[in-house]
Amino acid sequence: MISPQVKAATTLAQASHQLDPHTGAITPPVHPSTTYARNEHYEPTSPNLSYSRDHNPTYKLAEKVLTELEGGADALLFASGLAAANAVFQTLRPGDHVVAPVVMYHGLRDWLSRFCSNWGVALDYFDATNDGALEQALKPGRTRIVWIETPCNPTWDVTDIAASSELAHDAGAYLAVDSTVPTPVLTQPLEHGADIVFHSATKYLNGHSDVVAGALVCRALDELWTSIRFQRIHTGGVLGPFEAWLLLRGMRTLAIRVRQSCDNALSIARHFEEHRAIERVLYPGLESHPGHAIAKRQMHGGFGGMLSLLVKGDSDTARRIAGRTKLFVPATSLGGVESLIEHRATVEGPQSPVPENLLRLSVGIEDSSDLIEDLEQALAA
Repeated sequence: MISPQVKAATTLAQASHQLDPHTGAITPPVHPSTTYARNEHYEPTSPNLSYSRDHNPTYKLAEKVLTELEGGADALLFASGLAAANAVFQTLRPGDHVVAPVVMYHGLRDWLSRFCSNWGVALDYFDATNDGALEQALKPGRTRIVWIETPCNPTWDVTDIAASSELAHDAGAYLAVDSTVPTPVLTQPLEHGADIVFHSATKYLNGHSDVVAGALVCRALDELWTSIRFQRIHTGGVLGPFEAWLLLRGMRTLAIRVRQSCDNALSIARHFEEHRAIERVLYPGLESHPGHAIAKRQMHGGFGGMLSLLVKGDSDTARRIAGRTKLFVPATSLGGVESLIEHRATVEGPQSPVPENLLRLSVGIEDSSDLIEDLEQALAA
């Protein structure tokens, strides 16, 4: 057990210093067993171990590390980010009200709209760039969940977590924060008053583009968390043990990967901020970004590895540029060690609110000068 005073990088690198008690192995074992034996008194041989859909030692360790990183009361892993988010919203009842940002992960936005319509849940979207929009969208006494994403994908607008928390709680609602992009290395939303932290663990937490996973961390073991745990157990959206092991392995290098990606992203953002082929660079680490002051207050150690370029031209121009890169891989997803480039409007489809000239960059851990040179040649061709 690591002392609570140690830094996040230490907790991550040592996987909370959990040495295997049977062998002394420093690499955590994988437990593929789906069921666990009971003793002569018909009690579980190990507490809480009966069936892997409920508990498994492999993913319990990853959940423990996440709980410590976020300063939470508990964590749960899921089979995907959408499975984790679904578990939050499936605690709602007909007649409840939800508030979410206009610009957010499009897969969740599409599912949420359909779910609320089918389930009789009222849903209002708010413009995260408008200071008073969240307050106006709330229905005190009826709003149950406020969902925010900061920085939001793919425009990287920044939402004040503490202010959102106060507004949500005053209205009698829970605040859930999608903190996939900053990760616990840069931001701990629970410290700012959030009730639930969400991660698409497929992204930075894993970091190697080889696991699909989701995670939730709670501030308190309350009614909402009990309902979320029930949803995971009874809908079966649990992560497999090998995937949990891969996720934990990836998390052990999270601190150094995030910091390198942050440094690279800031270098790229600064380089192209005044570029002749770029209309605008969207990155909260730039002082010109409208949310820079808030980001500086709630992100520590960097501003994330994600940025977007608004190129001069239309969607065809943007797609051509993405197709000419040699190092940036034209692909969806984010948070891996390799750099990706994506024309987001194409991926999201005709209903997307994303500008057609926007190229989303997931900046990896390569040499920043190589990445800048690659973008320069793609823009110049």
